[in-house]
Amino acid sequence: MDFETLFTVLLLVCGLIVLADRMLLAPKRRAVQGAAAREPLVVEYAASFLPVVLIVLIVRSFVFEPFRIPSASMMPGLIDGDFIFVTKYPYGLKLPVVNTKILSTGHPQRGDVIVFRLPSNPSIDYIKRLIGLPGDHIVVRDNHVSVNGRDLPQTAAGLYVGGSEFTGAALERERIDGREHLIMLAPERRATDFDAVVPPGHYYFMGDNRNDSEDSRFDAVGFVPEQNLVGRAAFIWLNWAFPSSPQWRRIGTRIR
Repeated sequence: MDFETLFTVLLLVCGLIVLADRMLLAPKRRAVQGAAAREPLVVEYAASFLPVVLIVLIVRSFVFEPFRIPSASMMPGLIDGDFIFVTKYPYGLKLPVVNTKILSTGHPQRGDVIVFRLPSNPSIDYIKRLIGLPGDHIVVRDNHVSVNGRDLPQTAAGLYVGGSEFTGAALERERIDGREHLIMLAPERRATDFDAVVPPGHYYFMGDNRNDSEDSRFDAVGFVPEQNLVGRAAFIWLNWAFPSSPQWRRIGTRIR
């Protein structure tokens, strides 16, 4: 049971307890005990928890949701141990649990870093960069990407010196629709090519660590349907790859 399902169940249980007491039990209790009648302990707890559960559920479902980065697929921007906040409202408001959109507030843009549910297993969350919109023709050749026949410009940006197995990997500054981001090209890993058109209602994603990312180039991920989008990554609120010490300097870093 995931967080949203758990809190939805708690909200319903607390709400039913309070409602049943107000409508059925409280009048009988007051008739017997008078104005001094006390609520049963379970009703007091339910009434206390109800607004807290409601606020947390609203925030998690419609505003922010925390996630942890568990892999190196989005290096150099995001690293293992980053805890991030994801904004839930940029692409529309969805009901918790059923994920039904009730209000459209915007559309994904190329270059956005997005958390989505893995199409083959929606219980697993992935985070990647959006490269292709519905109808786009995506071609990847030797780590160079083109969208609808236009190459995404890349300029050399030095070597990675972050102190991991990827130290010394080439960095490139890639531009998509006027926005820039860093990508990593690990030399000891094989580049994966791709050539296809994004189906209607789907999106094409790639990791910034281009030679070490399981993304839309692979059948395990493939094209991601719109209903699987969770939200746009906003900023890092903590980095702690236990048992190592926290990297305090990463706190507050915006995700671009």
